Amino acid sequence: MNTKRLIRRKEVEQLTGLGRSCIYARMSRNEFPKAIPIGGRLVAWDESEIQQWISDRIEAAQAA
Repeated sequence: MNTKRLIRRKEVEQLTGLGRSCIYARMSRNEFPKAIPIGGRLVAWDESEIQQWISDRIEAAQAA
């Protein structure tokens, strides 16, 4: 089963090691997955997109 999961900013920060301002700055430069509005001012991220972003960073570091 391919279950999609939305994760909130605190979990994104824990997974990536990035802080809030860095996440939003990278989003504005299209260097990080976009947040998904989930109601009111609440946003979340697709966990699979975050995991792919992490994998891409690891691959790039290993290729360097």
